[in-house]
Amino acid sequence: MKKLEGRAREMQLVSINVGKPQTVMHNGKEVSTAIWKYPVTDRRFLDWEQLDGDGQADRRFHGGKDKALMVYSYDHYSFWEEKLGQELAPGAFGENVTVRGLDESTVSIGDIFQLGEAVVQVSQPRQPCFKLDVRLQRSDMVSLIQQTGYSGFYMRVLETGMIGQDMEFRLLEKSSHNVTVAFINQIKYHKKDNLEAIRRILAVKELADSCRPSLEKRLTT
Repeated sequence: MKKLEGRAREMQLVSINVGKPQTVMHNGKEVSTAIWKYPVTDRRFLDWEQLDGDGQADRRFHGGKDKALMVYSYDHYSFWEEKLGQELAPGAFGENVTVRGLDESTVSIGDIFQLGEAVVQVSQPRQPCFKLDVRLQRSDMVSLIQQTGYSGFYMRVLETGMIGQDMEFRLLEKSSHNVTVAFINQIKYHKKDNLEAIRRILAVKELADSCRPSLEKRLTT
């Protein structure tokens, strides 16, 4: 990896968001979800698997070492507000970290960032699930996320520490693979038969294990 001095581009940490699991009604059924995340103004400790004060309702699909933080770009918010016809506050997409100046097209798997005292690394795209429908009171959010590619992405923790909205956020190392989150989304949802691209993605050792099986399966079918 190539080490970089300072910021690769102007980035801003908009907010740090946390939320605990709660039970809500959706289509006449009870659903346990922690997708309601709200900004906090104090500093929080980020350990290997999650942020202090945060939680996940289903640990099979959320949280863990490769999904310690979910990041979403505030640059997408104006698009979604117009599309959905509602005002959205940071954390509306269930993200722990809301940022400006960084999105799926500019961040690559393996990129390393300084976030407060912690050091974090991009591990995989966020795969949308029906709980976004629950949170935003829609029935089509999963398909809209797939169409737009505005998925957000996960980070693993390389060094634990305190993080906060008022703390440093900068790129430390840019991955030499240049496999962006947007590229993976394009192959995963739109160019599913591009085997060369799938092999390129799977060759990135920093890609989370949970992201591999569905891609590997395409190489054998």
